[in-house]
Parts: sequence; C-alpha cells; structure tokens
Amino acid sequence: MTKTRFKLTLLCFCFVYSSFGQADSAMLPVKEKNRKGWTWAGLPVVGYDADQGLQLGVLGQVFYYGDGTTYPEYKHTIYAECSWFTKGSAVYQLFYDSKYLIPGKIRVTADLDYLTERALDFYGFNGAEANYIPSLTQEGSDDYLSRVFYKHERKMLRIMADFQGPVLGQKLRWIAGINIIAISAATVNIDRMNSGKKEENKLPDTSLLYDQYVNYGLIRNQEKDGGTTIYLKTGLVYDTRDNEAAPNRGLWSEIMLLSAPTFLGNNPYAFVKLVITHRQYIPLVKKRLVAAYQVSYQGTIGGTTPFYILPYIYSSYSLTTKPDGLGGARTIRGVLRNRIVGDGVAFGNVELRWKFFKSVVFKQNIYLGLTAFLDGGMVVQDHKIYTNTVPEDKQSFYFSENSDRLHLATGIGLRIAINDNFIISVDYGMALRKQDGTSGLYIGIGNIF
Repeated sequence: MTKTRFKLTLLCFCFVYSSFGQADSAMLPVKEKNRKGWTWAGLPVVGYDADQGLQLGVLGQVFYYGDGTTYPEYKHTIYAECSWFTKGSAVYQLFYDSKYLIPGKIRVTADLDYLTERALDFYGFNGAEANYIPSLTQEGSDDYLSRVFYKHERKMLRIMADFQGPVLGQKLRWIAGINIIAISAATVNIDRMNSGKKEENKLPDTSLLYDQYVNYGLIRNQEKDGGTTIYLKTGLVYDTRDNEAAPNRGLWSEIMLLSAPTFLGNNPYAFVKLVITHRQYIPLVKKRLVAAYQVSYQGTIGGTTPFYILPYIYSSYSLTTKPDGLGGARTIRGVLRNRIVGDGVAFGNVELRWKFFKSVVFKQNIYLGLTAFLDGGMVVQDHKIYTNTVPEDKQSFYFSENSDRLHLATGIGLRIAINDNFIISVDYGMALRKQDGTSGLYIGIGNIF
C-alpha cells in the first residue's frame, strides 16, 4: 500500500555563521557570550508527499545585535523561507522585525508571503458538528473515496505591516496595522496530482467535501473562489517578557480589534473581530525550567466572515508561515489542521519547558530543551450554514448531532536554540479523540507562543 505522507527535515545540516566569531575547538558548558554585530542561521528542508511530490527548500534568519548591549534582544531580524513541492505547493516568505528602525521606540513588523497549497485541509465548520469519517481517505477501506477527500486548493498572498509604540514605557504599547490577504480557492486539481503516477497510485476523479459544500450552498457562490480581505488592526499589548523568543519569566497579553470595513472593498464580507490573548511564563528553576501557558479568544462581533478567512489565527506578533487553525502545528498539535473552524474560537496551551544542556559552539550560544505540552480548543461561536439544502438521508454523512466541545491533544517536543533567538522546534502531538485525528509530527522555527 502506498504511504500517503512522509516528511523528512534534515536537522543535521543546520548551520550557523557569525561575522564576529571563529570556531571553538570543543563544545564546552561555558558561560554564554554576548552576541555582537550580525549572525545568521539556516536550515535546508527536504520532504516528500505521495500526492504533492518532492519538497525542496531552505529557510534562514539574520539577526543584528549592534554592540551587544541589548543581547539577547536583537535590533533587527529578517527571516526568509523558500520551499516548494514538485506538484505545485510552495512557500515564499520574507519577514522583518525591529524596534530600532523608526526613532521613538516604534516597533515595525512586516511580512510578505505567497503560499500555494494544492491540498489544504478542509473538514467543514463548527468543530464536532462537522462529521469526520477517517475511512473515506484510507485506501483499502470499503468506504474509501479519495486520499484528498478532506482537502481543497488554496493560493494566498499576504502583506502585513504592524506598528507598536509606547503608552507607559515599553511594557504597555499601542498596536496598529494593516493586513492584506488575497486568496484563491478551488477544488483539488486531480489531474495535476496524478501526473506521473502509476495507475494503481492515482487519485480517483471524484467529488470532494469542498465540492459538495459548494453544490449544497454551504459555501456560497460569492466566496467559493476566494477573495481579497483588507483589515485594520488596533489594540493594546502588555509585555514584560525577559526574552521574546524563549521567555524565562513575564507576561504577554493583548486585546485587539480587527476591522475589515466595506470602504476598503470588503463588501459583502465586511466583519469585525475581537482578539483577547493572555500568556504567562513562570520560572520554576532559574533559566532551566519554565511553566508557560496561553489562553485566547478570537471571535466575530460584527458582519460576515467568509469561509476562506475563518481558519486564520491572529496575534500581535507572529512569524508563523501558515497561520491556520485550530488544529495543527501552531495551535493544537496532534489535532488535524483546520479541524476546528467557526466564527469564534477559544483555545489554550500549557507547556513545561526544560533547558537541559547549554554550551558554546563556534562562538555561538547553544541550548537544547525538552517540552511537554497539553493543547486544547473549541468553537464558541458557530459559523451559520443552512443545512436544509442537504437531503435528509445525507444529513448524518455531513453533520453530527453533537455540539462542539473541547478538543484536546498532548505531546512532547525538542528545542535546539542558537543565540536564544533562532529556535528549531520538533513537536509530536497526539489527539485524544478519534474525531480529531491521531497524531502529528511538526518541525519548524520557534515556540508557538
């Protein structure tokens, strides 16, 4: 039987370079060095998906620390990623962040992405109210329809510019910004997926869940092909973290209003969202063991949110390449990506972070860490759909009689950190309910909060 998905990221090729350093002769647990000037780190990515093909690419991040007096806080950073699958999925991202670009301690965070996904997860709306039948995607099962039955195609261009400035010093800050998200949505291109495959490995040309939602009007004609959303962001951020990338202590809380008004061209899908998030980092053993948690509510308080924006997760600062959820690498690890989608969601994460090894390698501060986590979330505001368009004898196929409830997952992770800011994360999460999937392995950059 063909294995549907296999992914390998070559962590062993992680490399670091500093324009101010030379290699140490040995790896010793010595006192950390203050970083000065420019440093950078990179990571090649190699992957394979039986439906999307071979994945190749590279990601990297550049940091500027000036004279080193602000370390571990950087003065400027640029993150870039370029990776693609041979069947058309791709990630192109350029991210910039600095508190020193504009005088007056105005922080600038900018992001430019182009993301193409030939098979993006789609399970319907309102969490457990949308019925999920795993056997529909399992070859050899009597119920098998297609490995990509719960998928659709999406191309997304994202442009973001956020600004933060002091209200009462740097701890309490205002935030304002503008985000442009242009999305093209469609069903999976089966012919493209089948290109070059042996006959026994080809996907059947059949109607997918996305197609059926469109046919029954559960996804409206005006939104089925995607669209452009332009929203304004405003709010307050309270931040007392000692180090943003991997805090040992402090709070990080925010309240934001996100408005996609009609005068910016969002009609008929203009909306207002409220985002409230609180995070806390509690030291248990100084600079070694930290308990961390976050809780977040993100809900629509006015207007109509189109289906293609519903999975979007918002934050005052996010380097995340794929900001979808709930479920997946950045929200509930182990639960299927985008399994929990509604007009309003609440979620939380609890982590125990242990730095068990520190050293200096090639003049770079290195530490290794382990993480144990519990993630959870649920829909708290349903996305309105009219199910009476679905024939009565098919209702149970698409919908469950259960209202949504808490979706939970737990797991462990590994962290490899370079100069306290470039953090390679490897997480393995397990869903606690079969309706949410089984498990997931996630390799990326940075902690999820």
